[in-house]
Amino acid sequence: MLKVAILDDYQNVSQQFIDIEKLSGKYEIKIFSEPFQDEAEALDQLSDFEALLVMRERTPITKNIIENLSKLKFIVTSGLRNKSIDLESAKKRKIIVCGTEMNINPTPELTWGLILGLARNFKEEIDNMYQGYWQTTVGVELKGKILGIIGLGKVGSQVAKIGKVFGMEVMAWSENLDLNTCKKLDVLPCSKEDLIKNSDFLSIHVQGGERYRNCITLKEMDKMKKTAFLINTSRGSIVNEDDLIVALSTNEIAGAGLDVYEKEPLPENNKLRFLPNALLTPHIGYVTAENYSIFYKQMIEALESCVNNKPIRLIDK
Repeated sequence: MLKVAILDDYQNVSQQFIDIEKLSGKYEIKIFSEPFQDEAEALDQLSDFEALLVMRERTPITKNIIENLSKLKFIVTSGLRNKSIDLESAKKRKIIVCGTEMNINPTPELTWGLILGLARNFKEEIDNMYQGYWQTTVGVELKGKILGIIGLGKVGSQVAKIGKVFGMEVMAWSENLDLNTCKKLDVLPCSKEDLIKNSDFLSIHVQGGERYRNCITLKEMDKMKKTAFLINTSRGSIVNEDDLIVALSTNEIAGAGLDVYEKEPLPENNKLRFLPNALLTPHIGYVTAENYSIFYKQMIEALESCVNNKPIRLIDK
């Protein structure tokens, strides 16, 4: 019987979407709801498994893990791209890697939750309501403000459309900005420097990886308006976390809304947790019932296809 590990089920909800009992005749399934403390623990816990069902960019499936899990045959990830899987190593060992479809709209929706939360001081006002206080801050309106977007792909485009509905001026920059998309969405293309200097709300929507690592550092934050807000629902590595803590602590910028971090889960003692102008969510941009339904249903579908030697939604680059 094929031994299957479901990783990273942080919310203990996988069994709401996967009928374990129905699959018990084919697979021996174990669910891991806690992140591994380190790679050594992952290797120890996963040594007997032949298939891993992983949530995108939670547990890294590194070269070392792939080379040392001698029984591993299949990896199925949520999404059709997962930079936390060493695909080259998997290919060398002839391990099949498959993915799933996913909805992109949850991340733009969360982005706007963070923008609105920053603009109207949700964190402070909500905390104060529970302490018995009433109207302790003054918010800002979105209409007429400049929304700067780094990356105008599928997610960035949705964020831009909603910005226009709020009556904001929208600007965009990326290294491969599509001018036709800018024209279609009535978005002003600009340089990175102009985007950083002029944005009242600066929202990041490019892919992770080395190209955009440390795209926003203290150098960039020093050039932002002191009244500006930074929002990152893309990848933690795009913003230098140490520099962001300095900028928030010294009020170089007004605040930040973050859903992604350099290390996840975010350590309990991370300084971001203690900053009053940091609005934090625990990487829930894609975490919706609709997406989880797609993920888990298609993970099992892909696993079945691999077992039958007809793999679907292959990921090889």
